[in-house]
Parts: sequence; C-alpha cells; structure tokens
Amino acid sequence: MDEEYDVIVLGTGLKECILSGLLSVDGLKVLHMDRNDYYGGESASLNLIQLWKRFRGNDKPPAHLGSSRDYNVDMIPKFMMANGNLVRVLIHTDVTKYLYFKAVDGSYVLNKGKVHKVPATDMEALKSPLMGIFEKRRFRKLFIYVHNYEESDPKTHEGMDLTRVTTRELIAKFGLDDNTIDFIGHAVALHRDDHYLNEPALDTVMRMKLYAESFARFQGGSPYIYPLYGLGELPQAFARLSAVYGGTYMLNKPECKVEFDEEGKVAGVTSEGETAKCKKVVCDPSYLHNKVRKVGKVARAIAIMSHPIPSTDESHSVQVILPQKQLGRRSDMYLFCCSYTHNVAPKGKFIAFVSTEAETDHPEVELKPGIDLLGPVDEIFFDIYDRYEPVNEPSLDNCFISTSYDATTHFESTVTDVLNMYTMITGKVLDLSVDLSAASAAEE
Repeated sequence: MDEEYDVIVLGTGLKECILSGLLSVDGLKVLHMDRNDYYGGESASLNLIQLWKRFRGNDKPPAHLGSSRDYNVDMIPKFMMANGNLVRVLIHTDVTKYLYFKAVDGSYVLNKGKVHKVPATDMEALKSPLMGIFEKRRFRKLFIYVHNYEESDPKTHEGMDLTRVTTRELIAKFGLDDNTIDFIGHAVALHRDDHYLNEPALDTVMRMKLYAESFARFQGGSPYIYPLYGLGELPQAFARLSAVYGGTYMLNKPECKVEFDEEGKVAGVTSEGETAKCKKVVCDPSYLHNKVRKVGKVARAIAIMSHPIPSTDESHSVQVILPQKQLGRRSDMYLFCCSYTHNVAPKGKFIAFVSTEAETDHPEVELKPGIDLLGPVDEIFFDIYDRYEPVNEPSLDNCFISTSYDATTHFESTVTDVLNMYTMITGKVLDLSVDLSAASAAEE
C-alpha cells in the first residue's frame, strides 16, 4: 500500500469504475479501493438473499421465488442508449470485450392515464394513438426536420439558428400541441422537467436525433440496450480492464480516510494504518461527507413479478416514462422492467423498478401512479435515498467527487457527470468518435 499513485479512486460505483478505467487507459497509475467487500457501491447488483438482508433484515427469501443466485437486481437500474455516450465510452476503453448486451424490447410513455409506445420513426408516428390525424402530419414534419438536421450544414436548418431559437419556438413553428410536446420532451429527448422549453433548441434536436439513431441501430422495439446479467457486470469488467493497464483494485478496505497537506490539498489515503500517497482523489459522496451537500432524494420501489408490465406488448424489458405534467408533479416518474431474458431473474420472473425525485417522505403513496401500472406483484420493497453533489473546488484540493445517481432509468445524465469529471481531472476532452459497431447486442 505504501506506494505513490497518480490517482486513488474510492468506491466501485459505476461512475468511479468508468473514470478509473479511462485514467488507466491514459497511462496514469491508479489505485482503486472500496470499503465494501463487493463491487458497485450504491450501484451494486444484489442476489435474492442480499436483497432480503437489505430490505427485510433477514436472509430467508420465500422458496417459491426460485434460486437466489439467479437474481441480479441492480440497485440503480438504467438502460443505455444504443448510440449514446456511455456506449462510446465503453468502446473507447475496449471494456466491451468483457460485456454482452441485449436490446431492450420497448420504450413507452404515460399519456392521459394510458401507456403508449413512444413513436420512434415517422411510420410509427402515423400509427400511434397518441395523436390525431392532423397532429400526426405535423409531428412527421418535425421528425423529418430533425432527421435531416446537420449542425454543420446550414441548408438543413430551414433558416433557424438553433443555438438561439428556443425549443418552444421551434415546436410552435411546426404547430404541435401540448400533448405531443409532452411526450417528445420527456420520452424522446429525455428531459427531466420542462425547463428545456425556454432553452436553445439545439440540445433537444440532438437528443431526438440520438433517440432515432439508437432506435434504428438494433432494429428492436426501443433505442436502449442492457448488459446480460445486469449492470453489476460493468464494475467487474472495468476492474479487469484496470488490471490489464497495471491498475490495482482492493475491496474490503475499512475507513479509507483521505489525508490532506497543510495547504488543504490531497496527500494520500489511509486504511488499516497504511497510507498510499497520491496527487488526486476520485470518489463518490460517501467518502468525503464534508465536501458535499444534500440536494434531494429519490423514492423507489423494487418489485418481483411473474408477468410483464401490462399494456407493453408483452415486453420482457421496457422503460415507461410518466411525465410530470401527466401526474401533476414537479418531476417525472420512471418505470424500469427487466427479466429472465436479460438473465437478471429466474425463468418466468420479472424485476420492476418505479423511481422518482421524492417530493414527500412517503414513497408508498408517492410512487402509487407507477405501481398501479405494474399489475399484481409477488414482492415489493420501498426505499428512499438522499442525493448529494460536491461543493468543493477541485482546483484547490484535488478532490473529484461524483454526484449521486438520480431517479432516471437511462444513463444520459450519469455519463454527462463522468465526462465532466474526466475533463476536470485531466484537462482533456474525451474523444468519443469511435466505431459503434464494436458494441453489438446479442441475438436471441
């Protein structure tokens, strides 16, 4: 332990593992430690016995649920956009050779109390019950505009500068109604609230393009992919990658106390009486309590079921977004469902999550609109956890702290945090122009 490292990473959550992989590939000497005896931190993947210990306080799950080790229940379940930045980061580090992905069956949205498939092509739009016949034509025009839009080719802009025109103004040009705007903004562009309407439209258009291109990629029913055996595979894949580049992983290291010099800069990390010296520390909020502040909390329910979510065309893996406006809330609610087809549960079993940014202290009541969509459940667990963000100045103390995971069931906001941290740590912008065909989704 008594060596000097460029960076010490504390916690093996998804964000920390991705950063440790990126920094190792860059040739930095990395030590990666975790106080737990398992990978994943807050984003760990639990088997049935671990799930029972955590939420029921005993290790005796009912026998009818099947074998404990057939369950891989992700605590922070998030789907990946097939062409999104996370997949690009995975390809950039070549960690994809340790992972197998499978396309996700469906992407749905709640509208006026009913669950509908999110239309991802102009043909789907024409069939969608979300819109009337005239609205469909208007929607299709916007869709084609987005499809043809190239930031570098003014001919595709139709006279609009999307760095200036707001999303609200762009949508008004196509004459779309509030109902349509709601599902485009929240279920296609994946905005988490309605602030985007008054911001430049470029971001929303690029998000819509990403959705459509990801959807086209695997010809599945959604733009999302998910690793077989769940996200718990990611930290372990990065640990392997790190070892290839000479990085060191240590689990079960109690305390992990960050040491500072007289100027308040990081000097090293102490565990079990030994100190490893380093220039920089990367960690999740739980390792440096005094440098973060609470910014919110997430309410979530985890359900084990014996059937797919109703009204999702028997999808064995699916995301349903419940936009805030549909529920009279300040933030969206998310439904995530995965099953034995992704090897996260025994045959015939489905794992569903309902999550949202908590506005009360009563998750059972608050999550009801999402839980009502699940149908009968075999078991359900409720949980609420605090969200933290860093308040330190990394240029002064060399501590780079990730933000807690939000309620979304997709990775777009998570990977933005990782890329921003990478730039702060290294002073470089990560090159994400990679060959996307390096990550393939397993066929049935």
